[in-house]
Amino acid sequence: MEIQGSIKLIGDVQEISSTFKKRELVVTTEEQYPQTISVEFVQDKTDLLNSFKVGQNVKVNINLRGREWENPQTKEIKYFNTIQGWRIELLESNEQNEDLPPLDNLSPFEPASETNDEDLDDLPF
Repeated sequence: MEIQGSIKLIGDVQEISSTFKKRELVVTTEEQYPQTISVEFVQDKTDLLNSFKVGQNVKVNINLRGREWENPQTKEIKYFNTIQGWRIELLESNEQNEDLPPLDNLSPFEPASETNDEDLDDLPF
């Protein structure tokens, strides 16, 4: 699965234990009803976020993870879901298009007005 949107937040790496670390990425989707989605990157995948910054448009490949937990005192069972990222790529951003002139400032193409019949029959086939 994947989600696309603009980066709202990139969290710091959290060392949960000596063998487990995670990092949070928050993405706001760009659709009719935008969603703010937290994606968790774990272990060596936390380094994937190092080259990204807030405001960039990205595509994030994700896996949905779920688990069951039983409270030891009450024996009540709860269920938890996690959205886990495993790849992220930068989408074309508006920054790349800032160097281009606005389309309304371009003059329309004007066809040549002077042609003769000899020019029209110069194809080699």
